[in-house]
Amino acid sequence: MIDFRYHLVSIIAVFLALAVGVVLGSAALNGPITAELRKSVTALRHEENNQNSQNRALKNQISSDQQFEQAAEPVLLDRLLAGQRVVLVTAPGAPSVVTTGVTQALTEAGAKLTGQVNVQSTFFDPSSSTRAALGLLTQKLTPTGVILQTGTAQAQAAQLIASAILTQAGIGQPASGSQDSAGTAILNGFVTGGFLSVSEPAMVHATLAVVIIPASPPATNDSNAPTQALVALSQQLRAAAQGTVVVGSVNGSGPGSAIHLIRSAGQADSLSTVDNADTISGQVVVAQALYELLAKAKPASYGTGSGASAVVPTPMPTASASPSASAGSVVTDPRSARPSASSHQ
Repeated sequence: MIDFRYHLVSIIAVFLALAVGVVLGSAALNGPITAELRKSVTALRHEENNQNSQNRALKNQISSDQQFEQAAEPVLLDRLLAGQRVVLVTAPGAPSVVTTGVTQALTEAGAKLTGQVNVQSTFFDPSSSTRAALGLLTQKLTPTGVILQTGTAQAQAAQLIASAILTQAGIGQPASGSQDSAGTAILNGFVTGGFLSVSEPAMVHATLAVVIIPASPPATNDSNAPTQALVALSQQLRAAAQGTVVVGSVNGSGPGSAIHLIRSAGQADSLSTVDNADTISGQVVVAQALYELLAKAKPASYGTGSGASAVVPTPMPTASASPSASAGSVVTDPRSARPSASSHQ
């Protein structure tokens, strides 16, 4: 008869053999596996170092490019819009970096800013009650003899606002830089109604307009009501001015934005756009785009985003060529090399 101690010794021997096998197997495999893991870690660290080096190089390049742009901005814009009057129109949520940068670029170009019109969120409210209130106010503020175009409440209000701040300085139209009581009453009426705020209570007429869109689209769908209303406002400003440019930041000019809608809906032939106005180069292009509208009356899509036809105008405009020159001719002012702007003063 087999003793119990024999079974116990046998079981212990089996487990001892398993333990010895595991130890011996681990020792045999440990070397190759550890070596491979160390090689992988070394390779990953090397790749990380390379990526960090590339990132530092790119940051240095961006910094260098920005320094160059800052140095080149006054040269590129020198007297480009001398004597021209420009009004800024901002949508709710317009990025301050764009507003500040564009203002500086226009000033560098010699333009005179007549003021800033900030369109309030209530103007874009799609609710029937707000639209009705806007429509009634627009009818109330419309001067006698002025006929508004058929359209939405926002479009008709935009037509009236555009007439108060802009002019093409043609026959029978207000002169650039002039001020009239009707325009002041219109602006004050929309301000009192909560649809606008303005930097100047009484604003003179400009001939050029820059529309600054929100820092981020209200929705990624181009059919959203606020974006459509902003495009309608921009179109009314274009109709009342000698040139209008719609500008935005890189992140704010994607799907659902006014710039994306203008470009994707086949309206790029009526409104100029700049989608990178949060950069110095984009801000320079805003002034150049206005100049191109004066010189050629041909809108274009500038920037780096979807639908942009070019990064900058080609060839880049200079102040020696007159924006009021007739097609195929170049007029220069030998006394100052400024654009001839007699029709825009």
